[in-house]
This record gives sequence, C-alpha cells and structure tokens, in this order.
Amino acid sequence: MPANTLDLVTELTLRRATPADLQGVLALLARTAGWLNGLGVRQWPTAGFPAERIEPLIGEGVMYLLDAGDEAGRGPAATIAVDGHADPEFWTTADRPGDALYVHKLAVNRTYSGRGLGEVLLDWAALRAAAHDRPYLRLDCAKDNARLQAYYRKAGFRHVRTVDLPHRASGALFERDASAAIPAALSYRRTPAVPAQRSGHAVQAWRVLDITAHNELIEC
Repeated sequence: MPANTLDLVTELTLRRATPADLQGVLALLARTAGWLNGLGVRQWPTAGFPAERIEPLIGEGVMYLLDAGDEAGRGPAATIAVDGHADPEFWTTADRPGDALYVHKLAVNRTYSGRGLGEVLLDWAALRAAAHDRPYLRLDCAKDNARLQAYYRKAGFRHVRTVDLPHRASGALFERDASAAIPAALSYRRTPAVPAQRSGHAVQAWRVLDITAHNELIEC
C-alpha cells in the first residue's frame, strides 16, 4: 500500500492529548519502546517513559494523538509531540534553533502499522512549522538505526550530522524543509479516508491539504 494512502475502516481524529489520555499515551510509548528494543534499537528506554516525562508535553499542549474513536479500547492509533524545543546537546546556535519546530515521541500503534500514519503526521507537523514561519521541521533518532534513518529520508528529511555522545542512544539529526509539506500534502487530496481534527467544540476537517486555508486547518 502506498505510504500516502489511508485505508482505515475507523475514522481517526487528530487532537491534542489531554490529561485523561496520559495512561494511553504511556502505554503506546512503552509498547513501541519494547518493540524497538526487541529489534535491537536502543532509541527509547526499554520500559517506555515515566509519566513525569510525558505530562509536561500534554500540559503544554504540544502532544497530539490520533484517536481511534469506537476502537478506543485499543488505545491511540498514533502519537506525536511537536514543539519549539531544540535539544541543546544536539542543536547548536549555529543551527539557528528558532528556525524549526521539533518532532518528539512519534509512535504508531502496531495495529495500524504500515498504513502511512507516521508519514501523514510528519507532513502535518511540517505544515505546522510552515504556518508558524519556521522554515524547518527537525528531529533526532538513534545513531545506529539505519532502517529508521532511511524511513526519515524517504519522508523528505535530510541528514544534518550525527552527534555521538556516550550517554545518548540518539544523535542522528535530520531536518526537512517545511515548505516541502505543501506539495506532499496535495498528494493526499485524492485520498477518501482522511482523519478529522477536532478542537474544543468545533470539528475541523483535517484536510492536511486544503492548502488555501492551511493556517486555520492546522491551528487546533
């Protein structure tokens, strides 16, 4: 199935995570960490993250999840945090940290793997960066995970450099031009099953793609 095709029976809703979502997000991250470690990838702690690492992201309103609606018993379909925090151990003043938004804690429920959700969320995050006048979307990932690095390259990221710190498993730095999300998003136009984005009392179609009004569409 092409990465830009969503063939989902259940409508997914993109929304900000709330404190009530904490346990579901922690469980998803723990399952993803366990799966990665089972593959020999030491990107995240084996047991996932403690609540005190995730609660601030939810409190700041920078963690989002794809809600599976009626299938909520399975937990979030995916989660992503997008903020302006540049890890000072990786990004220097020469990188102009304020020129980018940064992706953290991107994880897809294994039930929904292979359906292009990660790529869609990365395109959405790049659109957020563009709407906030940030020219780049950036992330860091495991230094020794060639497969994951290839995934990000395929998603439009370029390798900036690798920072090799003995106390950090991560350190491969990637960025993509935020403006590149616009033509990528247009390719989703023909996709019939696009998640909806709900915010407060309003329901906004998450047409990562109606670029004519993308500011309104990605401000949730």
